[in-house]
Amino acid sequence: MIELKSRQEIAAMRTTGGFIADLLDDLAARAESGVNLLDLEMRARELIHRRGAVSCYWDYAPSFGRGPFRNVICLSLNDAVLHGLPYDCELADGDVLSMDIAVAIDGWVADSARTVIVGAARDEDAILVETTQLALAAGIDAARPGNRLGDISAAIGRVCTSRGFPVNTEFGGHGLGRTMHEDPHVPNLGRPGTGLPLRPGLTLALEPWLAQTTSRIVYDPDGWTIRSADGSRTSHSEHTIAVTEGAAAVLTLPS
Repeated sequence: MIELKSRQEIAAMRTTGGFIADLLDDLAARAESGVNLLDLEMRARELIHRRGAVSCYWDYAPSFGRGPFRNVICLSLNDAVLHGLPYDCELADGDVLSMDIAVAIDGWVADSARTVIVGAARDEDAILVETTQLALAAGIDAARPGNRLGDISAAIGRVCTSRGFPVNTEFGGHGLGRTMHEDPHVPNLGRPGTGLPLRPGLTLALEPWLAQTTSRIVYDPDGWTIRSADGSRTSHSEHTIAVTEGAAAVLTLPS
């Protein structure tokens, strides 16, 4: 079932989203060569605790995972693209790091992901990260009344494919609000004019993700970390948005 949110409920989600944006700003500033992924996890825990927020990841146990998730943030490094478990690993110059986090404040959830390049960026990595950012912006622009869900998916996919990147539709965006995952599913590829009509109050997490040379994925033995099947580098960009009477409202911007 899809629940349209009131203006007051969207404002509450914006509060949560602002906190997440500030947290990701903090972690991005710390993501330097020599910094351990576990230090970023502990910093995220500290900020969540200090704010009185609740991690949506801790103890999360979906059907595809192996046991409950025991971290508050997904840190996916280089060829890892989704659900990366923080582990004892020091960042190195040129690493590509995706950070994905969802929390609740006063019962309202927001979800956001950002990819950063540590130190000097290779040209191909910079293009990859830029593409997910542009695809996300295109999806947000398509999220307005009069359009349908397929228009969002098509806008995201069009940017990716026009730049030569293959698109996986197994994992994508989703509704959210009272919980982290609500209907509808939002694929990163679709046909314009199809699917759910977009109405004010619909809240979505849009999250294009790409690997440089494949749409195929593989799982690590941990049952969580998802990697590109050919080992190519990856990028992931995500915002929580609300459909309004006009342009979509981005709820995960700095407070």
